[in-house]
Amino acid sequence: MKTDRRLTIERMVELGRVSRSGFYRFGDSAEPSLDPHMDLRDTIQRIALAWPSYGRPRITAELRRQDWTVNPKLVYRLMREDNLLCVRKRKFVVTTDSNHKRKIYPNLAPNIILTATDQMWRADITYIRLRDEFVFLAVILDAYSRRVIGWALDRTLEDELTLTALRMALARRVVQPGLVHHSDRGSQYASNDYTDLLKAHKIDISMSRKGNPWDNAACESFMKTLKYEEVHRNEYRDLAEARASIHDFLEKVYNQKRLHSALGYVPPAEFEANLAAQNNQDAASRQLS
Repeated sequence: MKTDRRLTIERMVELGRVSRSGFYRFGDSAEPSLDPHMDLRDTIQRIALAWPSYGRPRITAELRRQDWTVNPKLVYRLMREDNLLCVRKRKFVVTTDSNHKRKIYPNLAPNIILTATDQMWRADITYIRLRDEFVFLAVILDAYSRRVIGWALDRTLEDELTLTALRMALARRVVQPGLVHHSDRGSQYASNDYTDLLKAHKIDISMSRKGNPWDNAACESFMKTLKYEEVHRNEYRDLAEARASIHDFLEKVYNQKRLHSALGYVPPAEFEANLAAQNNQDAASRQLS
């Protein structure tokens, strides 16, 4: 007696491990259904790979900059399905020694309403771990555009570290009347050399309240971004390698490419360029009127 070698529907369902209804749905179609969001998923994944700390708002903003018309809810769903949602803890680490006898200046920051660049500069220091040692990074940000305008990386917390960052900022920017320099109460910022240099350029000095890092939250937020997107993704062998890599991140990535939520999801350099163009246009309009 010959065995019937033809596969019954029941046997095909069993072998394929699908339901009978699923078998018929597949059999009725010319080809398997494709994900209608395949290209969008691919773009989201590429953005998330390039910017690991980007959440749904920044991913959505970057998609729109690439001419995608997308709904934030759809972006969220696709990111959730592809396990691309990032969750970050908010925590401050105190790294500044304010127990010194140098002069402390009042906190002017709460009274300033920012409307332009170079109204207030924010300064801070953080540590960075190399393979065999710690080094220290001093940065100065423009409070309005969030752009890094001065920085220095070295092995010690001597006053020269912050002075180097300040000299860079002074060389790059035009000091406007009423400019305020805001920092914590660290001894480096209260040193005579540092405060004298600020005063020589007619820059007002402002310092945070004691033990309150939230007074300089913008700088603290920047430091977290730096650690998460640059420092923690690398293992620097020495100071020279760290300096080169951090230079590229600050000057080529953070200032030029990274989208900033407080700036309407554009990079700091682009924000400043747009602001300058708008100011020039306003000035031309006033001349014509």
